[in-house]
Amino acid sequence: MGLNERKGARRDRNINRSTRVPRFGYYLIITDTDETEKNYFEGLRDSIPEELKSNIAIRVYETKTVDMVEKCRELRDKDPQYRIPWIVFDKDQVDDFDSIIRTAKKHDINVGWSNPCIEIWFMAYLGEMPFVKDSISCCRLFKDKLLKIGKIKYKKSDKDIYKHLIKYGDEENAIAISEKKYLEFINDCIFNPSKMCPSSTLYILVGEIKSKIEKRLDSK
Repeated sequence: MGLNERKGARRDRNINRSTRVPRFGYYLIITDTDETEKNYFEGLRDSIPEELKSNIAIRVYETKTVDMVEKCRELRDKDPQYRIPWIVFDKDQVDDFDSIIRTAKKHDINVGWSNPCIEIWFMAYLGEMPFVKDSISCCRLFKDKLLKIGKIKYKKSDKDIYKHLIKYGDEENAIAISEKKYLEFINDCIFNPSKMCPSSTLYILVGEIKSKIEKRLDSK
């Protein structure tokens, strides 16, 4: 086989490969927990209508907090032109919270952080994002509210957490509440995520995914 023929064959393989890439993106999400965040995003992934599952992909991986950026870079670089990289984690007891976020952004990795914990984002689904001093208080508050509203006994290992939030909460309102709270900090010249409590940037990630789904459904 001549050189030109070999080049042509390679082009054909690349074309075939690209057609298998999700049209609206391959979301690569790295988290530092094997329960709450992972369960939430896998629930979001499973909620995508069957006819769109080939258009948008969500893959969630768990690793240690200190290794999140490196793990995300490693997985992204296997297919950099197609993967949309995110790390997702809580302030909680993470001392180098701001530093990890800065490092991620330096490497063009998006960050979905929550302060003090992801349950503050869950609270937004239920209509509010109140001030809480720590993750223990936040988890307790969310647990009490979910029990009151939905008669659900919340556990961080609950694989159905996304289903509960959609059933008893309002995702569109959660995005609006969270964005408003974040912008309030920015307007007050508070820029370090560790000082933005309560707040979460998960509204950006979730809002982007849901927007792509809705646009595709509207175009049908």
